[in-house]
Amino acid sequence: MAGTINFFNEDVSLQLKNKIKLRSWIKETIHIEGYTLNELNFIFCSDLYLLDLNRQYLNHDTFTDIITFDNSQQDRHLTGDIFISYERVCENAAEYKASVVDELHRVIIHGTLHLLGYKDKKKAEKALMTSKENFHLERRSFSN
Repeated sequence: MAGTINFFNEDVSLQLKNKIKLRSWIKETIHIEGYTLNELNFIFCSDLYLLDLNRQYLNHDTFTDIITFDNSQQDRHLTGDIFISYERVCENAAEYKASVVDELHRVIIHGTLHLLGYKDKKKAEKALMTSKENFHLERRSFSN
């Protein structure tokens, strides 16, 4: 399972724990879904940073927890950037009564699944996406 997974912060202070296990889990997810990892960048940022990206690239004037950019140039070879609002993750964790770590992992795997071709606009697509998220979250052998 070659390939690189990088983690960056933009205007937030986040110290990820268990980065080696986190990378391994994401790589295994990509492999299980039948893809090869080239490079995947996770950029953790603020609501305002992500709002600016949402306006600039998607013409949406709304807050969101995640935006994915698929930079793949070869079929089933994953290259992409995933921007995640850490503020939004924290708010969602409180709203859904989940730990911040669990919610962060859900959003990380959600973005990865988007880059693997899964959609969530229609009811059936959303059900499949949630099912895939739950499957891959249950495979985790770590919690923080």
